[in-house]
Amino acid sequence: MASNTKYSLTKDHMVERYFPMTPYFDEDLMKEVKLLDAGPEGTVLFELLMDSKYSNLNDVMHGGAFGVVFDMLTTTALGPLAKPDFYFFMGGVTRTLNISYLRAIPIGTTIRVRSWVVSAGRTMALIRSEMTSVDGKLVYATCEHHKVNVEAKKEHLAVRTPWDEEIQRPQDAKAGALNKRQEKL
Repeated sequence: MASNTKYSLTKDHMVERYFPMTPYFDEDLMKEVKLLDAGPEGTVLFELLMDSKYSNLNDVMHGGAFGVVFDMLTTTALGPLAKPDFYFFMGGVTRTLNISYLRAIPIGTTIRVRSWVVSAGRTMALIRSEMTSVDGKLVYATCEHHKVNVEAKKEHLAVRTPWDEEIQRPQDAKAGALNKRQEKL
């Protein structure tokens, strides 16, 4: 069937037109989001301006954008709990990401995302989150994120951060104590 439309959109044209910024949309998100608070028990609070790159055709936040924001920001709540072999490098993959959309977010709105770890076991974690107005009076969406812990890639483990020494010190002390016990046996 021949098309009578004047314009023909190819996949490449659509990508160029609608996604010109970067090939890694999650990278843009993590550069733009502002961390307001984090706690050692696995809590985080972020603030983010919803600009046009998160928009659908109705000038409100796209449902898929909710998913990316929740996926990335809930995962960061595991950061304070991470250690070698336990969600290190925030390793893990999403098992389920359940979002309840409660109201539209107009483009140009600044939102807050609060996330907290409910449970973090050896292989699975559960994180909950809310996306709200800055004053907390409006709840735009809620999320329940189930993660499965997977081994971090070797090239990721090679990246060092200033706090890696703090994480490693207790691990080294435990390993040293274990070695001394084994030597005595």
